[in-house]
Amino acid sequence: MRPPHRAGTPYRTGAPHGTDAPRHAGAPWRHSGTLIAACLALLAIAIASVAVGAVAIAPQRVVQILAAGVHGAAGDAHHVVVWNVRLPRVLLSLSTGAGLACAGVLMQALFRNPLADPTLIGVSAGAALGAVAVIVLGVTWLHGATRLLGIWTLPAAAFVGALCASLLVFTLARRQGVIDAGTMLLCGIAVNALAGACIGLMTYLASDDQLRNLTFWSLGSLAAANWPAVAISIPLITAMIVVGLRLAPSLNALLLGEAEAMHLGVRVEWLKRGIVAVTAAAAGVAVAFSGIIGFIGLVAPHLARLIVGPDHRRMLPLAALLGAGLLTLGDLVARTLVRPAELPLGILTALLGAPFFLWLLRGRRSPVTSR
Repeated sequence: MRPPHRAGTPYRTGAPHGTDAPRHAGAPWRHSGTLIAACLALLAIAIASVAVGAVAIAPQRVVQILAAGVHGAAGDAHHVVVWNVRLPRVLLSLSTGAGLACAGVLMQALFRNPLADPTLIGVSAGAALGAVAVIVLGVTWLHGATRLLGIWTLPAAAFVGALCASLLVFTLARRQGVIDAGTMLLCGIAVNALAGACIGLMTYLASDDQLRNLTFWSLGSLAAANWPAVAISIPLITAMIVVGLRLAPSLNALLLGEAEAMHLGVRVEWLKRGIVAVTAAAAGVAVAFSGIIGFIGLVAPHLARLIVGPDHRRMLPLAALLGAGLLTLGDLVARTLVRPAELPLGILTALLGAPFFLWLLRGRRSPVTSR
């Protein structure tokens, strides 16, 4: 029996999306033209982001430098700017944006609510707390772990923090086996407040040098991008997206409800654990190298859903592309809008994302209030 459709819900009930009609069956890439257009737009944004800055470089010159490789014309000033400064930053913004968007898609599928977002429900704050704890306590209490993990210390700490926050919100939001959206958002507010208080305590304990590093986490920025960060971020985020694509058919079934998904053969508990792990990893890696950057995980999935519909086989890759493009474009604006200074990226995404969130809330209430 189909569950009743509630007015204002973004997900329609019925057969799992992507399998409800023959025209969708076996055609997960039916909207390949949209993906190709998104890839071309993303490439143009990336080239523009590499070209624009304090030292202007023509786009065709950027392409020549990239084609020449890392060792080509090493003495050229433009070559140094592209390979040592801008390209690592662009690649990190691409992977971070894609990871946040992927985390947003999975969170919204888990809670069956388009308002879920790694930042809103405290996952990003938990990841930031883990990273800040390493910065402040790594020299004293966590010295052994820092020596053991090396450059993996920050991502590992951010992952643990994001995982703990995800599990806490997921556990508190369950009522008799059902995830309540209102309770979820309230739990997210509480987790954000708790993580913020702990970060404030770490700030109180931090030295002057550590305080300068903590500003990076609180405001969000890609200014510290380098090749080691790129080498860690891209493989991990790519793996998270691949896992998300493997879970896409099960995510479609989960939108109908946990009982319906189990009737369709989905191992719901294992699926939920996988979603929590993948989301924590994606948000953890993103926060570890970029600080708290909000609303990308909310905006990108919603735009993808509007373009290709709610089938996760099509929505997730498009959301990843949109998230990568939005964050890269936002970083380009952040570092050029107030030159020679640089606007913190987290502030810019909040200024743009908060009105979108309010619009989304108003749109969800309108079908009910208009009756």
